Amino acid sequence: MSPTRTAPLTNTDVAALDTAHVFHSWSAQKTLNPLALAGGSGSTVWDHEGRTYLDFSSQLVNTNIGHQHPRLIGAIKEQLDILTTVAPSHANHTRAVAAQKILSHAPSTMDKVFFTNGGADANENAIRMARLHTGRDKVISRYRSYHGNTGAAIVATGDWRRIPNEYSRGHVHVFGPYLYRSEFWAETPEQEAERALQHLRRTVELEGPQSIAAMLLETVPGTAGILLPPPGYLEGVRALCDQHGIVLILDEVMAGFGRTGDWFALDAFNVRPDLITFAKGVNSGYVPVGGVIISEEISATFNDRVFPGGLTYSGHPLAAASVVASIEAFEQENIVENAARIGADHLEPGLKALAARHEFIGEVRGRGVFWALELVEDRTTRKPVNAGFMGKLKTELLNRGLLPFIADNRVHVVPPAVVTPEEVRQALAIYDDALTAVS
Repeated sequence: MSPTRTAPLTNTDVAALDTAHVFHSWSAQKTLNPLALAGGSGSTVWDHEGRTYLDFSSQLVNTNIGHQHPRLIGAIKEQLDILTTVAPSHANHTRAVAAQKILSHAPSTMDKVFFTNGGADANENAIRMARLHTGRDKVISRYRSYHGNTGAAIVATGDWRRIPNEYSRGHVHVFGPYLYRSEFWAETPEQEAERALQHLRRTVELEGPQSIAAMLLETVPGTAGILLPPPGYLEGVRALCDQHGIVLILDEVMAGFGRTGDWFALDAFNVRPDLITFAKGVNSGYVPVGGVIISEEISATFNDRVFPGGLTYSGHPLAAASVVASIEAFEQENIVENAARIGADHLEPGLKALAARHEFIGEVRGRGVFWALELVEDRTTRKPVNAGFMGKLKTELLNRGLLPFIADNRVHVVPPAVVTPEEVRQALAIYDDALTAVS
């Protein structure tokens, strides 16, 4: 359906049917008023009445390749005619090629891919692998983090969603680096890295290194604020893990596959993890898929020992076909390079120009197509703007034809990696107008 075609349904029809029968995540159901979307193409979506929106949310920061990419659609259709489903115990060519292509862009120390249905169960299984590999129990993660909504993943998460769901054992949280709101009274990135590492080091010592199976960290925390690690921090974490035989898991569910302008966010840092979790951008969510990229050492643990885990849809052929097509599109259409160029040449200067015009933008931070505007009442005190302000801003952005990603007192500027300079120019003008309207 094109954005100009008259739809047989109205937005009100669809929203009413949805709220009558669909139970929504992270929501009080009675007050829901969901935006009804009918279709999309590239960086644009539209509703049932033909109104278009620039999708600068990438839905849940996952449509890295954009909406309805013809290569992915074609690959899924072709696989439908060959084999629609297959048990994970069988060898399947499409699944094997998908794993091979993922590994071709991962660090050379990585050996195999365990496929899951999404990012949460990728983190769940990575934790399980680390515990079985080390024979230890504890997992250290950060307070400002999100790792998914399954048993161990939600308890590893560091935001409010963990608290009503703390049913998993052995989890310890620490503060990670966040210079704008430093927990360590740091004044420079170097101080922040040094002091955050000392905090982590003391936590390891006091928890008992012999009891710690893994450190689970988002390479670049996403939902928590797009927090780029300061120089030396990830390298210090790797050294600490090596010192004590702790497995380092880097969560690249949101930051991977072009989002930061690199294949993996870790590519910008001198760090090699033992396990990498992924989902979202690997196929832009066209079919649910995620996975764990496993190092040679941890893979070898299970050569003669059964790994006690699996999923019916692990490496589902439709998902695998979309992964193969997605990675080929990334390679042949220079999509990762486009994300890096858009970030450096358009988003970074454009967002910093917005900050120069709007006093309540406290900080601009990001990389590639992964940016955040942190909004404050006062730049000196850095007091966050309130929820009412953010609600009004969201309304102004939607009214102007931009679908935003709003988290706490931040606007996350996270378009697809295929976004064009002209679309960025349009979006920046909308952000400018909306910020002016609410000021």
